Amino acid sequence: MHVVQSTVYILCVLTSLAAMWLLLRSYRLNGSRLLLWSAAAFVAFAANNLLLFADLVLLPNMDLRPLRMLTAGAGVAILLYAFVWEIE
Repeated sequence: MHVVQSTVYILCVLTSLAAMWLLLRSYRLNGSRLLLWSAAAFVAFAANNLLLFADLVLLPNMDLRPLRMLTAGAGVAILLYAFVWEIE
């Protein structure tokens, strides 16, 4: 069961990074700033997923929850800023 959990956490990190890469690629093609902000949010989400993996698998005796909440909140704040100020 531990291997399955680890695999899922790593796949979540890779998925967030893939979404970030696709958003950046689209931003380079059409220049929409909303795509850039969304890519930045997915950087924070990838960091959150990586911290989740570290918290639950690599360092089970440490509590990384405050740092995880900070990265998740940063991602949501970036998206909220983008949606409020960049929507045309």
